Formats: sequence, structure tokens, C-alpha cells
Amino acid sequence: MNVTNRPEQDTDAAWAILHTPLSTPELTRFCRDIERLFRINPMLSVRHWRRLDANRYFFSGRNISQPTPFDFELVLTVQPLSTGLQIEYDQGVKSRTTFTIDSVSDQSDSRSRLTITDYYDRLPENERIQHLHRVDKSISVWAHNLQHYLISWHRWSNYRLWRWYMQRIWQPMTPMGRRITAILLWVTAFELALVLLGAGIYYLDYA
Repeated sequence: MNVTNRPEQDTDAAWAILHTPLSTPELTRFCRDIERLFRINPMLSVRHWRRLDANRYFFSGRNISQPTPFDFELVLTVQPLSTGLQIEYDQGVKSRTTFTIDSVSDQSDSRSRLTITDYYDRLPENERIQHLHRVDKSISVWAHNLQHYLISWHRWSNYRLWRWYMQRIWQPMTPMGRRITAILLWVTAFELALVLLGAGIYYLDYA
């Protein structure tokens, strides 16, 4: 995964590039689930997500990518692109996010490439400086988590139980809830391993 936060020429933007094991049609279908894309971002705690019509969504929550987290309420408008899709925001410092999809043939373990670009050109430059504390700095973490999710999706999505857990249990959780759940699962697995080890020792000694 490649990440950079330097402006692209004269545009105030930040972008991240990640390689995925999905084909370009598979990645395109995956990205059409807008809610899932945002919920994968561990820097966003979603409070409300509501579909307004075919290509518009209401989205509210808390962004923890800044030293001082901030709350937000946004209306997202999704526009299809020939190479992916674009999400436009009705307010805030960030004007839009694009997801650009293309194929790769130079890496044996990657079949497609996803470029996420955040644009911050809504406000004049002198006004943007006054809102730096509300800039979404999560793009690198978002891309990292999205890449891991896509690898897992490629490996496990054929299993109905895995898809049910990720869509019905994991996805609605807050980032904190997911961390707590992961810790509990590891503790449970460790305790189970101790029980099995104890049972094995008992069997070897007394069987």
C-alpha cells in the first residue's frame, strides 16, 4: 500500500493506493456498498446511517483522526465514474472522495488497484486554514484496514457464516466494540487452549 499526503499539483488533496486480490469487476461491486466502505474506517464511529434515495445517504458520527475528536453530520451523494465512483459531501472542509479502480498485471498476488483520494478544495485556502482541526486525517488508516478487509473478503466470502458475521455482527459495531470483541475472542481461545492442554496432560498421566 502506498500513501501520500502531498497535494496533487495545485489541488489540495490526500490519497492512498492499495493493491487487492479482487478482479476489477469484483472490486467495483464491493465498492458499491457505500455504508460498508465507511464503516471499515476505524477512525469513524458511526451513529446514524440512513439511505435517502438511490444515490444519497445521511451519515453522522464522530471522527477520531484528530487529537481532539469532532462530531459530524453529512449528506453523501454518490456519482458513478467510468473508473469507479465519487462521493460528494454537502458540507465540511472535504468536498469529495473518489475511488478509482484499475487492473494490475505486474504482481502475482494482486489483481486490481484502488486509489482513494480526498479533495479539500471546497473553501478558499485562507478559510481552510481556520478549519484544520476538522480535517479528516484517517485516509492512510482507512486504506490499511480496507486492504486487510479485501484480503479477508477474497479468502472467506464464499463461506456464508463468515459473510453473515461480518455483515450482521462486525459491521454495525463501533471501532471500540470491535477491539473489545477481538480481545474477548483471543482470551476465550487462550482459555480453551489451556483447558485442552490440561485435559491432554490428565489423559497422558492417568489414562
